Amino acid sequence: MVSGKFVHLIETHGDEIINRVIEEIRRRPEMAHVRALLEPELHEWREDLIENLGHWLRTENELDLAHRYEQRGKQRFEEGIPLHECVEALCLVREKMVDYVEAHIASKDAMELYGEEELERRLGRFFDLLVIHFVRGYERALRRSVA
Repeated sequence: MVSGKFVHLIETHGDEIINRVIEEIRRRPEMAHVRALLEPELHEWREDLIENLGHWLRTENELDLAHRYEQRGKQRFEEGIPLHECVEALCLVREKMVDYVEAHIASKDAMELYGEEELERRLGRFFDLLVIHFVRGYERALRRSVA
């Protein structure tokens, strides 16, 4: 896996990445509800998502990931956080991970560019799963509240 060194780069610089996510959320007025959760929740994401990214990218962990993010979706519904803000925040985490790697690629030779592309593909698939399970948990909680 060529992208392995980039995964390690992300895992070891989680604080910097999360701080960039926090700055971006603070700039976006449409993310007021997520902003209220900001510090503790995003630092939890750093520990859960970023520092263990290599672990989560292995496919055998998908059931644990599904359960965890369905629970988070349920929790966000119960807290009254709009679904679109939650999904946007997850997208920002992925975006800032990729931005961090792009900014720290030394040579931009063919092998590193291939590794970056591989990482983006893997992160895209990973965050798609996060969003799907997050939304599933959110929707289940919504249906229960309506019933």
